Amino acid sequence: MVALKTEIFVKAHLKRLGIHGISAYVVRHGDDDAGDLLVKLCTLDGKASLFHLEYDLETGERHWACVQNAKETEVDESISKQCGFDPDLWVLEIEDAKGRHYLDVKPS
Repeated sequence: MVALKTEIFVKAHLKRLGIHGISAYVVRHGDDDAGDLLVKLCTLDGKASLFHLEYDLETGERHWACVQNAKETEVDESISKQCGFDPDLWVLEIEDAKGRHYLDVKPS
């Protein structure tokens, strides 16, 4: 399977979130073609979750995994560390009190 360029995925996901009335912002613009993507989900109560796309080597499937649930400041620290050693990294921030992110929606 051919991987979707990061820029295209981000633009499409921003559109999907907007359709559902969910605010989202590109906090850091990485490499358009192959930059890795972190997604921060803020639930507007001082807490946040951090998601990263993982690959299953056995099946070849890709899925979004929550790698951190913590205070928003702690998630921000983790993101800052990642950005410090990955200049191609994208960061997308989603703000939704209900915790919706739509990362698990499969294209039809």
